[in-house]
Amino acid sequence: MTSDPFGTLRKTLWIGGAPWTGKSTVARLLAARHGLTTYHHDDRVRGGATPAEDDPADDQLTAVLAEFRQRFECALDELRALTSPRPIVAEGRGLRPELVAPLVDSPSRMVVLVPTELFRQHQLRHRTDEPAIPQQRTRLTRDRMLAAQAVRSARELGIRVIEIDGRLDPAGVTDLVAEHFREYLNA
Repeated sequence: MTSDPFGTLRKTLWIGGAPWTGKSTVARLLAARHGLTTYHHDDRVRGGATPAEDDPADDQLTAVLAEFRQRFECALDELRALTSPRPIVAEGRGLRPELVAPLVDSPSRMVVLVPTELFRQHQLRHRTDEPAIPQQRTRLTRDRMLAAQAVRSARELGIRVIEIDGRLDPAGVTDLVAEHFREYLNA
């Protein structure tokens, strides 16, 4: 069991999932609505080895998952050191269900956001910060594989998966996540 002397990890609400699903936005909105403290994992633990863009997607997936495991230990240290009188909501694509599940008292303390394929294509058409083809295809394949792995892991662990299809704006997605976390937000 991971050391958690102040119960910070056990009481944290976790939002994981795939890129382009609004995890950071949802966490910020949830924090503003319910007086939570946010922890943005992907913003705080940059660095480490990143796979070469020309590596095959399978190799990139393996490298990224290994990096997520390493970076997760840093996140745990930071969360343990975070002092806040308010509950914490942690978000980031590196917060994987298989890493978070052993830390929480209930799978309902986590939600995983993943895009539908149509939403992913919509985002791709409207994003300007994506790499050029053919690296883009490899990265998209890797991101699809990361999302599929997160869904499999979440479902095996009883963690809720919310598919983001673009029909709801960020406030609407936040409503879904708040409903999921209702028992912890009203405590």
